[in-house]
This record gives sequence, C-alpha cells and structure tokens, in this order.
Amino acid sequence: MTKRIFRSICLVAFIVFLASILLIMGALYEYFSNVEQAQLKMQTTLAAQGVTNEGIAYFHNLKVTNYRISWIDTDGNVLYDSKSDIEEMENHLERKEVQQAIAKGYGESRRYSDTLMERSFYCAQKLIDGTILRLSISQSSILTLLLGMARPICIVFVIALTLSIVLAIQISKKIVNPLNNINLDNPLSNQGYDELSPFLRRIDSQQNQLRRQKAELIQKEDELNTIIGCMNEGMILLNNKGKIISINPAAKKLLDVGEDYTGADMLSLCRNLDLHEILCNALQGEQGERMIQLHEENYQINANPITSKNIVKGAALFFFNVTEKEKAEQLRREFTANVSHELKTPLHSISGYAELLKNDMVKEPDRVPFAENIYGEAQRMIRLVEDIISLSRLDEGAKDMQYENIDLYELAKKALQSLAPAADAAHISYGLSGVHANIYGIDRLLYSLIYNLCDNAIKYNHQNGNMTVKIQDKDNMILLYVIDTGIGIAPEHQERIFERFYRVDKSHSKAVGGTGLGLSIVKHAAKIHNAKIELKSTIKKGTTITVRFPKQTNETI
Repeated sequence: MTKRIFRSICLVAFIVFLASILLIMGALYEYFSNVEQAQLKMQTTLAAQGVTNEGIAYFHNLKVTNYRISWIDTDGNVLYDSKSDIEEMENHLERKEVQQAIAKGYGESRRYSDTLMERSFYCAQKLIDGTILRLSISQSSILTLLLGMARPICIVFVIALTLSIVLAIQISKKIVNPLNNINLDNPLSNQGYDELSPFLRRIDSQQNQLRRQKAELIQKEDELNTIIGCMNEGMILLNNKGKIISINPAAKKLLDVGEDYTGADMLSLCRNLDLHEILCNALQGEQGERMIQLHEENYQINANPITSKNIVKGAALFFFNVTEKEKAEQLRREFTANVSHELKTPLHSISGYAELLKNDMVKEPDRVPFAENIYGEAQRMIRLVEDIISLSRLDEGAKDMQYENIDLYELAKKALQSLAPAADAAHISYGLSGVHANIYGIDRLLYSLIYNLCDNAIKYNHQNGNMTVKIQDKDNMILLYVIDTGIGIAPEHQERIFERFYRVDKSHSKAVGGTGLGLSIVKHAAKIHNAKIELKSTIKKGTTITVRFPKQTNETI
C-alpha cells in the first residue's frame, strides 16, 4: 500500500507540474500576445496619422526594426512595404485585416507561419483617402518558447521531482503509519482516520463473533472429548487416506497403544486383514461391520464413511465388545432348549397316562396310581413355570417388590418349618443357630434364597444326614451359613452350579424332582441384595454355602 500511495503522489505531482507549466505558459503567452497586439494597434494609429499628414514622404528616411509597414491602395495593390519589393508582392485585398479595415475602418488578425514556429500580428487602418495602412510584427509560437525554455524547465522539473519524491515518501509513511499501528485486538481503541471507524467497528463486531464461536467450539470440543473419553467402546476417526485423526482412550487400550498415533496409518496400529478390508470399503463409501477377536474377546467393528456433499472425507471405526452379549445369547439358547426339554418330559408322561386312561387301557386298581403320576408331573411343571416366572422378575430387577426390615433368623426359622416334612421323610436332621439380625430387603426373595439352599441341602444329602443353618452378625456384615453333610460338589462343577438348568447329577436331580432353577434364583436374589455367595464343598463329605449380606436398614438397596 505504501508503494501505491508513493506512486500515486509522484504521478499526481508530475501531472500537476506539467499542467502548471502548460497553463502558466499558455496564460502568459496569451497575455503578452494581447499586450503586443494593443501596442501594435497604437503604433498603427500613430503611423496612420503620419501618412495622412505627410503622404509618401512619411516613409522617407523611416527606420523600422521591429515592425513591418505596408501601404495598400483601394484595389489591394501594395504602394509601400518596409521589408519586401512591392513589385513582387501579390494583391492584399483578400487579407482578413484589410477587408475588416475597408468595411469597418480598422481590422486585425493573427497568422502562423508554415512551420508553426512563428506567429504574426496584423493591424490595418483605413485612411481618409481610402487607402489602407497595415503594421505587422512577428512573435515566436508557444512551442518555440517552450523549446527555448527547455533548460530552466528541466531544472525546475528536477527540483520539483526531488521534492515530490521526498514529500511522497514522508506523506505515504504518515498515511500508512496509523494503518500499520492499528490494534486489531481492541479495534475501537485506535485513534486514526474517521473513515476507518466503520471498518474498525465491523472488525470489532466480527472479533466478538469469532470469540463467541471459538468459545462454543472449545466447549463443544471439550464435551466431545469428554464423551469420547468416557466411552467404553473404542472409536477411531480417520481421514480419506486412512490416517488417524482421533483415537479415544478405550481404542488405545484395546489396541495396546501407549502413545499418540494421530497422523499415523491405521495399519500401523492393527494389521488385522478383516479390519483393513472394511476400512477400505468405508473409504469408498460403503458401510460395513465385521467380527474380530482381540485379547481373547469378541469385538464387533462398525465402519461408517464420513461424507460431505457426496464426497467421502474419512471414516469412523467403532469397536463393540460383544463377548458378554454372545455369552448371554448362548445362555438364552441353552435356557430355551432346557425349558423345552424340561417341559417335554412331563408333558409326554401326562400325555401317555391320559391316553391310556382315555382308551380305557388301565385296570381299575391302577387308575389311582396313574392319576397320582399325572398330578406329580403337573406339579413339577407348575414348579418349573413358577421358577421361570420368578427368574424373569429377578432379571428385571424386582422393581415392583416392596423392601422392608426383615429378621433373617426368623425368616430362616419359617423356611425350615416349611421343609420339615421333606427333611423328616428323607431322615435328615436339621437345626438353626446364631443371632437375630435385621436386613432391609424383599421378604419373598430372601425366603426363596433360604428355602432353595435348605431344600438342596436336604435333597442332595445322605440318609440320616445333617443340615444346619447359622446366622451371624460380624464386621458390618450379616452372614448366612447353610451347612450339610451331603454328597458334595466336584471342583469342576462348582463354578457352574448357579447356572440355569445346570445339574451335577442329572439322574439324582430327576429322582428328587428338582427343576434346575433353584440356585439360579438364589444367585439373582443375592445380587439384588448386594450379597456375595461363597461355596466350599468336598465330595461325599458335604457342602457349606455362605451368603454375605451388607448391613443396610431403612435404605434402598
């Protein structure tokens, strides 16, 4: 900008100088021309008086240096000329100044020479006898005058040019200096040109807008980073060349990345061919998903292209751990198969007995045993369905059940009273010891927990065996022990006995009429009450199951 101002000032100075020279020279030239014309007119008047008084004698011994005098008769013939031979001169009747003098008594004109280097002034006056007296004088043209003054004009031009350059430098710096020193951080504080005020106000407005937008972007970036950082799923953003733009902590942990891999190629993190394939497809605009195994766990990878105006700008990779989901799906399939199997057996038995009764193929003495078998199988199905319903409610968290303060000792006493006939029938002795301890929980679930543990201790015990229930209050914990002297559980089965329909000895389970869901109900009831279950068992010696309840009263678990 400084150079443009400098060039503009110099150009203006040159134009002004040139125009000034031309205007001044033109004005002065015209002024002096008019003065010389007036003087020539005065000289013509004086000469006309002399010729009128003396006639041709006036020209005798007349010495004229600057002027040319011509005396012309009424026909335009030259009677006298101070510069040329009258015999060789042409007729002057057609000359402008002569015609004006004949018509008006006085005439004048100005004519340039053939080379335009000289201009002549003519004044003609009509005498009393009708003849014309004409005086003329020559003057250099303005072009000749300029050429003659070339040297002083050049000197003046050099001086003016030097001054113009110096002033242009100073002025351009002075003009630009306020612009160079503008405080863009605080535009309204600048003391400069009034013409810049709208511009500075606009900058201030835009800066305020940019600051607001920057604050919003920073806030959104922090929110996004917080959300991404807290995600359990791995997420990686890549550009259209497969270079990493962003990777969250979960993805770093999953891929064992200990440093910032921003800008690195995805293949440098993971060389899985399936991952590379779906990534390439995503960068070509195709959405895809693939299952891969990492750290002995199954992950579902979703690759989604990131597009803008139908142009792929990059891709987003999401890593979902589906190990638990697949296990749950496997358990669901096993549960469905087990339910079908468990229901199928009693249904076949009921159907078989009913068909025999229908066709009157049962003897009268056998009808009552058949009815008892049908009733037993029906009761088994009822217990199975009730256990399944109970498990379904427990899976939902038992949110519709009422919490209250419960004496665990009294609840255990009640469960043992219900199981007394079964224990007596199996010749199992039982007992209850310990202290009264209150638990804030769900009466129905705690009763089912104690009942199922005691029921198993009776069913899977030796004849004339023993089963003991003990309640203790210790170290902010309430402990429930169910101890039996039964058949025990092998170590390889101990981790799975709380799974649905899992049986250690299927033949024995069938004989005692278990549904295979009792310990699953125990597990869910303990989980809802934040309790932990411990199992210690020795084959043919017995089993001890300990349930540790945290002390909570009048509080929601």
